[in-house]
Amino acid sequence: MKKPLSLLAVALLCVSCAPVANTTPAPAAATSQPTASAPVSLSANSGPQAPGGTIPAAIGITWDQASKDQAVDVAENAMTDFARPTVEEKLWANDLARWLTPQATADYSAVDPANIPASRVTGPATLSVDEANGFGVMAAVPTNAGTYTVQLLRTGKAAPWKVNRLTPPAS
Repeated sequence: MKKPLSLLAVALLCVSCAPVANTTPAPAAATSQPTASAPVSLSANSGPQAPGGTIPAAIGITWDQASKDQAVDVAENAMTDFARPTVEEKLWANDLARWLTPQATADYSAVDPANIPASRVTGPATLSVDEANGFGVMAAVPTNAGTYTVQLLRTGKAAPWKVNRLTPPAS
Protein backbone atom coordinates (compact mmCIF):
# COMPACT_ATOMS: atom_id res chain seq x y z
CA MET A 1 0.00 0.00 0.00
CA LYS A 2 2.94 2.35 0.54
CA LYS A 3 4.00 2.25 -3.16
CA PRO A 4 0.70 3.51 -4.60
CA LEU A 5 0.57 6.31 -2.00
CA SER A 6 4.11 7.44 -2.72
CA LEU A 7 3.41 7.42 -6.49
CA LEU A 8 0.27 9.47 -5.86
CA ALA A 9 2.22 11.94 -3.76
CA VAL A 10 4.86 12.37 -6.49
CA ALA A 11 2.19 12.84 -9.16
CA LEU A 12 0.39 15.50 -7.07
CA LEU A 13 3.67 17.29 -6.43
CA CYS A 14 4.45 17.38 -10.20
CA VAL A 15 0.98 18.65 -11.03
CA SER A 16 1.22 21.41 -8.45
CA CYS A 17 4.51 22.64 -9.99
CA ALA A 18 3.24 22.74 -13.59
CA PRO A 19 2.42 26.17 -15.05
CA VAL A 20 -1.22 27.13 -15.32
CA ALA A 21 -2.63 27.66 -18.83
CA ASN A 22 -3.75 31.17 -19.69
CA THR A 23 -7.43 31.10 -20.59
CA THR A 24 -7.83 34.87 -20.97
CA PRO A 25 -8.85 35.74 -24.53
CA ALA A 26 -6.42 37.86 -26.54
CA PRO A 27 -7.45 41.48 -27.07
CA ALA A 28 -9.21 42.16 -30.39
CA ALA A 29 -6.83 43.27 -33.12
CA ALA A 30 -7.11 46.86 -34.20
CA THR A 31 -8.67 47.16 -37.64
CA SER A 32 -6.52 49.21 -39.99
CA GLN A 33 -5.66 49.32 -43.67
CA PRO A 34 -3.09 46.68 -44.70
CA THR A 35 0.20 47.96 -46.03
CA ALA A 36 2.18 46.47 -48.88
CA SER A 37 5.18 44.40 -47.86
CA ALA A 38 6.79 44.56 -51.31
CA PRO A 39 6.46 46.55 -54.53
CA VAL A 40 3.75 45.56 -56.98
CA SER A 41 4.79 42.96 -59.55
CA LEU A 42 3.43 42.51 -63.06
CA SER A 43 1.83 39.56 -64.74
CA ALA A 44 3.45 38.28 -67.92
CA ASN A 45 2.14 40.13 -70.99
CA SER A 46 -0.44 42.07 -69.01
CA GLY A 47 -0.91 44.95 -66.66
CA PRO A 48 -0.15 45.23 -62.98
CA GLN A 49 -1.43 42.60 -60.57
CA ALA A 50 -2.58 45.37 -58.28
CA PRO A 51 -3.98 48.82 -59.12
CA GLY A 52 -1.36 51.52 -59.39
CA GLY A 53 1.52 49.14 -60.19
CA THR A 54 4.41 50.22 -62.36
CA ILE A 55 6.61 48.29 -64.75
CA PRO A 56 9.98 47.35 -63.21
CA ALA A 57 13.00 48.88 -64.91
CA ALA A 58 14.38 45.43 -65.82
CA ILE A 59 11.54 44.69 -68.25
CA GLY A 60 12.25 45.62 -71.82
CA ILE A 61 15.61 43.99 -72.50
CA THR A 62 15.89 44.17 -76.24
CA TRP A 63 17.52 41.49 -78.32
CA ASP A 64 20.68 42.29 -80.22
CA GLN A 65 23.02 40.11 -82.25
CA ALA A 66 25.54 39.86 -79.39
CA SER A 67 22.86 38.45 -77.07
CA LYS A 68 21.84 35.90 -79.69
CA ASP A 69 25.45 34.90 -80.38
CA GLN A 70 26.14 34.44 -76.66
CA ALA A 71 23.00 32.31 -76.21
CA VAL A 72 23.99 30.09 -79.18
CA ASP A 73 27.52 29.66 -77.79
CA VAL A 74 26.26 28.67 -74.33
CA ALA A 75 23.69 26.24 -75.77
CA GLU A 76 26.29 24.54 -77.98
CA ASN A 77 28.97 24.41 -75.26
CA ALA A 78 26.54 23.08 -72.65
CA MET A 79 25.25 20.42 -75.02
CA THR A 80 28.83 19.44 -75.92
CA ASP A 81 29.64 18.94 -72.21
CA PHE A 82 26.30 17.16 -71.66
CA ALA A 83 26.65 14.68 -74.55
CA ARG A 84 29.58 12.73 -73.11
CA PRO A 85 28.19 9.41 -71.84
CA THR A 86 31.64 7.84 -71.37
CA VAL A 87 33.02 10.52 -69.03
CA GLU A 88 33.34 9.81 -65.29
CA GLU A 89 30.31 11.17 -63.38
CA LYS A 90 32.12 13.74 -61.20
CA LEU A 91 34.08 15.23 -64.09
CA TRP A 92 30.94 15.28 -66.24
CA ALA A 93 28.92 17.08 -63.54
CA ASN A 94 31.67 19.62 -62.83
CA ASP A 95 32.20 20.44 -66.51
CA LEU A 96 28.47 20.81 -67.13
CA ALA A 97 27.83 22.91 -64.00
CA ARG A 98 29.61 25.97 -65.38
CA TRP A 99 26.82 26.36 -67.96
CA LEU A 100 23.87 25.73 -65.62
CA THR A 101 21.57 27.76 -63.42
CA PRO A 102 21.80 26.86 -59.71
CA GLN A 103 18.54 24.89 -59.97
CA ALA A 104 19.74 22.97 -63.02
CA THR A 105 23.04 22.22 -61.28
CA ALA A 106 21.08 20.58 -58.47
CA ASP A 107 18.76 18.78 -60.91
CA TYR A 108 21.54 17.35 -63.08
CA SER A 109 23.87 16.42 -60.21
CA ALA A 110 22.12 13.05 -59.90
CA VAL A 111 22.28 12.20 -63.63
CA ASP A 112 24.42 9.27 -64.68
CA PRO A 113 26.06 10.36 -67.96
CA ALA A 114 26.10 6.74 -69.13
CA ASN A 115 22.31 7.05 -69.58
CA ILE A 116 22.57 9.94 -72.04
CA PRO A 117 21.89 8.72 -75.59
CA ALA A 118 23.73 11.58 -77.33
CA SER A 119 27.50 11.47 -77.64
CA ARG A 120 28.19 14.49 -79.83
CA VAL A 121 26.72 17.71 -81.21
CA THR A 122 26.21 17.44 -84.97
CA GLY A 123 25.42 21.01 -85.98
CA PRO A 124 24.92 24.61 -84.87
CA ALA A 125 22.23 25.62 -82.39
CA THR A 126 19.25 27.60 -83.65
CA LEU A 127 17.30 29.95 -81.40
CA SER A 128 13.55 30.44 -81.01
CA VAL A 129 13.54 34.05 -79.86
CA ASP A 130 10.55 35.73 -78.21
CA GLU A 131 11.33 39.40 -78.90
CA ALA A 132 9.21 40.43 -75.88
CA ASN A 133 11.32 38.31 -73.49
CA GLY A 134 14.98 39.23 -73.22
CA PHE A 135 15.43 37.01 -70.15
CA GLY A 136 14.95 33.61 -71.77
CA VAL A 137 15.31 31.74 -75.03
CA MET A 138 14.96 28.20 -76.36
CA ALA A 139 17.68 26.67 -78.52
CA ALA A 140 17.50 23.58 -80.71
CA VAL A 141 20.81 21.72 -80.69
CA PRO A 142 21.23 18.77 -83.10
CA THR A 143 23.04 15.68 -81.78
CA ASN A 144 23.66 12.18 -83.05
CA ALA A 145 20.62 11.10 -80.94
CA GLY A 146 18.29 13.80 -82.31
CA THR A 147 17.67 17.47 -81.59
CA TYR A 148 17.72 18.54 -77.94
CA THR A 149 15.85 21.61 -76.75
CA VAL A 150 17.92 23.80 -74.44
CA GLN A 151 16.24 26.43 -72.25
CA LEU A 152 18.53 29.37 -71.48
CA LEU A 153 17.91 32.11 -68.91
CA ARG A 154 19.66 35.27 -67.79
CA THR A 155 18.95 37.76 -65.04
CA GLY A 156 19.78 40.93 -67.00
CA LYS A 157 21.22 42.22 -70.26
CA ALA A 158 24.81 42.04 -69.00
CA ALA A 159 24.29 38.74 -67.12
CA PRO A 160 25.58 35.52 -68.68
CA TRP A 161 23.22 33.01 -70.25
CA LYS A 162 22.72 29.89 -68.15
CA VAL A 163 21.07 26.60 -69.12
CA ASN A 164 18.01 25.75 -67.08
CA ARG A 165 16.93 22.58 -68.89
CA LEU A 166 18.17 20.18 -71.58
CA THR A 167 15.23 18.30 -73.06
CA PRO A 168 15.89 15.20 -75.16
CA PRO A 169 14.25 14.71 -78.56
CA ALA A 170 10.70 13.39 -78.54
CA SER A 171 10.58 9.71 -79.47
